[in-house]
Amino acid sequence: MQGIKSLKDIPSPPDNCAVAIGNFDGVHLGHQKIVRVLIEDAKKSNLFPLLLTFHPHPAKILAKRKIELLQTIEQRLDEIKKSGVQMTIVLSFDQNLSQITAEEFIRTIIVQKLKAKKVIVGDNFRFGKDRDGDVVKLREWASHCGFSVQSIPPVTIQGSVVSSSLIRKLLHLGEIEKANLFLGRPYEIEGTVIRGKSRGKRLGFPTANIHPSNDISPPGVFISKVRIGSRAYPSITHVGSKPTFNEKDIMIESYVIDYNKSLYKKKLRVFFLKKIREEKKFETSEALSLRIKEDLEITQAFFQKQNSPS
Repeated sequence: MQGIKSLKDIPSPPDNCAVAIGNFDGVHLGHQKIVRVLIEDAKKSNLFPLLLTFHPHPAKILAKRKIELLQTIEQRLDEIKKSGVQMTIVLSFDQNLSQITAEEFIRTIIVQKLKAKKVIVGDNFRFGKDRDGDVVKLREWASHCGFSVQSIPPVTIQGSVVSSSLIRKLLHLGEIEKANLFLGRPYEIEGTVIRGKSRGKRLGFPTANIHPSNDISPPGVFISKVRIGSRAYPSITHVGSKPTFNEKDIMIESYVIDYNKSLYKKKLRVFFLKKIREEKKFETSEALSLRIKEDLEITQAFFQKQNSPS
């Protein structure tokens, strides 16, 4: 993996590369299809598989608006690395890069810097100043620049086109199972455990209060796994404002089952597996405690079923 590079600092890859280009936020099933084609075609054609992505997201520069990403850049690179891509370049997207024309992008980056013999992109890939470049323009230039182009159609599941924007909407609605279906894996966040008010401990369920690095945390109460170091533990994760205690700030707290050590200041990863229920205001803390016991029973039954022989 290569770090974030300015245009002039792009390293020289091996000659004869197959290059996949895109934002790849979420590395969802559509992105995974592009990566799979990259690796398979590179192997067939004896080319070096290389992936080019961007950070920050171009929309943050072009539209100057907040865009909530599905992953941190580190999570994105982790998923890409798992796929078997030999080299990933993260190109720093800034005002200078945003002013490069589509023709300059092809000539300078694809041909001169990356030495591409094949370029693989999604059907809706746009590039260059004012997003003027598309797959049609890419193919026009490819014919006299010595590389070929393959565009990958989107993946459709249950009648919906898999996209990062759709997954963002599903996460905001707390529809974790559908979001996971489109991601091809459980949605995850990472963060550092901070001090809370110890209410969970007083209720009999000590929780880790997590300050997330991710932009999106789905609302509700979830069956989850929490990775501590190299081991993942069954858990219940609540994302919400604790209406029972008349609080307004959104908090993320995980009760890690059968784990009794302090988690304060530790970095955790939380994997959201299944939604148990929406957040609810209870009349008393005792009523909340009883409901958490029910949540725990549901969670334990879920993992027992997962671990039982089929």
